[in-house]
Amino acid sequence: MISLPLAIASAAVGLTLLYASVLDHRDRRVPFVTWYPMLAVAVPSVCLFYAGLVMGGNGGTALYLIALSLLISALFYAFGVFHLFGGADAWALIFLCITVPAFPLEPLWGVPPTGFFPFSVLVNALLLNLAAPLILFCYNLLRGNRAPFPFMFLGYPVEGGEIQRHFGFVMEEIGEDENGTLVRRFMRLREMLKRTVRGGERRMYTKDLREHPERYRKELALYRRAGTVWISYAVPFIIPITAGFLWTLFIGDIVFMIMKMLAGV
Repeated sequence: MISLPLAIASAAVGLTLLYASVLDHRDRRVPFVTWYPMLAVAVPSVCLFYAGLVMGGNGGTALYLIALSLLISALFYAFGVFHLFGGADAWALIFLCITVPAFPLEPLWGVPPTGFFPFSVLVNALLLNLAAPLILFCYNLLRGNRAPFPFMFLGYPVEGGEIQRHFGFVMEEIGEDENGTLVRRFMRLREMLKRTVRGGERRMYTKDLREHPERYRKELALYRRAGTVWISYAVPFIIPITAGFLWTLFIGDIVFMIMKMLAGV
């Protein structure tokens, strides 16, 4: 069974996510205006969907979906505030909750018990994103890049003199001791996470180096002197979100399918 209003909304969302993925991969930035055409189409469509539920005697289902959408949207907003998601990633998930709360059509693997489409999209996006560290590890092995575990799964080395051309978080601390000798170390994962949550305090992104070279002259000089510097490879999460959206829409929820297989259904 197909819900026409949600099908229209999902078409608008899907096309916008594809376009946003291109922007995020190319520029690591998705202007907020990117979402406006999608919202102009999807918001009236989802309103028609809710109106149909209420008029069809399914007001309880409408309240369930609205409450869940608001709750999960607030959670995604908090993730954005604490820098656990990028701004564009958070808004993409929030707008998905608002505009496509239920499955527009029954996917190949069926609709999971929750029936909440955005949750399945997020879970699928996270699972699909797990392929990135494995690909990165193989890349480093083939190139002969060596680093302590687990950095081989998280990043790759770049030329210190060209670090501004890349996108990522600098995973090494490089400095000089009192004798002028270059010293370097990989930051611990807990340390990197703390710096991310602090919202800019003491973290170093290549974007900062690119946009404010005068402010970071000392760091740039040290990176050039170091020869190579390890940076994180961050796949823009909006790309896995887009992949998760399309997978969920047409194939279904990966976790739900695994549970069905384990249950022998």
